[in-house]
Amino acid sequence: MRIVVLVKEVPDTYGDRKLDLETGLADRGASETVLDEIGERALEVALSHADAHPGTEVVVLSMSPESAAATVRKGLAMGAASAVHVVDERLAGADLGLTAEVLAAAAQRTGFDLILAGNQSTDGTGGVIPAMVAEVLGIPHATSLNTVELTDTAVAGERATDGGTMRVEATLPAIISITERLPDARFPNFKGIMAAKKKPFETVSLDDLDIDPDDASAARSIMIAIAEKPPRAAGVKIVDEGDAGQQLADFLVQNRLA
Repeated sequence: MRIVVLVKEVPDTYGDRKLDLETGLADRGASETVLDEIGERALEVALSHADAHPGTEVVVLSMSPESAAATVRKGLAMGAASAVHVVDERLAGADLGLTAEVLAAAAQRTGFDLILAGNQSTDGTGGVIPAMVAEVLGIPHATSLNTVELTDTAVAGERATDGGTMRVEATLPAIISITERLPDARFPNFKGIMAAKKKPFETVSLDDLDIDPDDASAARSIMIAIAEKPPRAAGVKIVDEGDAGQQLADFLVQNRLA
């Protein structure tokens, strides 16, 4: 079985995350960049299955700048067998539609039985890429799973709903996304870090995937304005002089919170 895991380099959530007001893109120099934690958890699910089922091959797949190669290699150090890195300057600022097309094409080129991803990244937080990739590939998808059960022919798991828990199942090939309820990722050890240097690491471009980012017939998002987030205004302080309850009620009404 071959499991392709979608991973992504993102700005460290513990650092400053800013937009470049000229391009509207994330300012990668504003903070350290790391492998997205939810992607690491997805990789852990795949690696745990591979540990228990010899013959399972885990491939990490990322669409990111050339500078992200070291971050992608962390997936190899954690235990993945190989990596595919889609690098192309024309992908700068790619919207969700183009991203899904590229990831789908790269996964199809690599070959897979299962595609594994996190439910949403910590930078874009779109939360729709797994479903969009499934649509492009024409395969079933099961998203936001809190548990994962994988066999040679199917994948199943539980998803939380407003009214309880839903169990879903899909036949392979398929794509699933997982939530933070799955276990934390393992840390790369020294042996894994050294072994990662010798593992297959393929870099591909849009030409290799036969994708035209400027295809006029494809749906694309267009950025029309960029603005810095306004500073937070000072809150309202209520001093209790016997009428604090009334002041609080008035505040809630005025701000449509009651």
